[in-house]
Amino acid sequence: MPLPFIKDLERRGLANASKASAGVVTIDPEVSGLAPRAEIPFPSHQYDVESRVNTMDAMGVHGQMVSAPPFLFASESEDSRFVLDLIRNLNDAVAEFVQGSSGRMIGLATLPLGFPEAADELTRCVNELGMVGATIGTFGGGRELDDPVNEGLWEALASLKCLVLLHPSRVSDRNRLSRYHLVQLFGYPVETGLAVARLIFGGVLERHELHLCLSHGGGCLPSVVSRLDLGWRRKAAARVIERPPSEYVEELLFDTAVFDKLTLRRLVNDVGPANVLLGTDFPFDLADAEAVASVQALDLCDADETLILGGNAMRYCQDHFNAPTRRQYYPRKVADHG
Repeated sequence: MPLPFIKDLERRGLANASKASAGVVTIDPEVSGLAPRAEIPFPSHQYDVESRVNTMDAMGVHGQMVSAPPFLFASESEDSRFVLDLIRNLNDAVAEFVQGSSGRMIGLATLPLGFPEAADELTRCVNELGMVGATIGTFGGGRELDDPVNEGLWEALASLKCLVLLHPSRVSDRNRLSRYHLVQLFGYPVETGLAVARLIFGGVLERHELHLCLSHGGGCLPSVVSRLDLGWRRKAAARVIERPPSEYVEELLFDTAVFDKLTLRRLVNDVGPANVLLGTDFPFDLADAEAVASVQALDLCDADETLILGGNAMRYCQDHFNAPTRRQYYPRKVADHG
């Protein structure tokens, strides 16, 4: 959440950064999708490069792919001019932020889902801003991910072979989740499963070869895949794709931000170490602050641990992190995967 971008929102009356020194900021609901005056965590790691790099060192993390959080996606706005202007400015700010990290961070573009200009913004971010991929929400412009308006975006992502991080950006029924912080605690994992189900049954993953990584270990998706398969076999309404849903899920990537050793071990066993990337949700309060240790605690073989801690990610960004510093952190791993 680059500070210049937040300040620009504030000048436009779309944010209030008066409590930034206390670690919170409020953002207009049209941008954030949250309730009016909802306080969003705003630690210095969100906008201060030196603070972030120092924390990365303490975590044992050399490099990060960084992206804007869903509170900046304007995921539920249907005003194309507003969303496109917002997203373009956001991507410029993220690109400027990572440029100051001496190669420690690389950016993922935010894309205006639900609008035909999304593919052009992806191309701009990759070719002009040096980003290695994109982060997308689970809804945009009043449309679901499998809406035909997004077809050009899927084509562009497949053509550029970009890594795509899917992060929930809304929930289906905010009223039922209004208490106990359930929008994020419960609604977000469900939203991820729903979004991927639409990508599967809508034929998006059948038509396009995407490098799609699901945040929070895929949310509820891993636990409902067998039910999706059952529906595909027995319900005519769900028999709209060539293969059972589980075969498309096998082609997806997952991050490690599941916050429990047993759950993480099950994820790695189910999808395979080659499909798991180190993830943190850093620097929010719902983050795995010991992400590297979480993987090391699984007692995997060296090869599998190497894949998760860096090898898999390096497939998508090996030319972007500076090699001397990378070798300092991953001397064996770079030889195998860099």
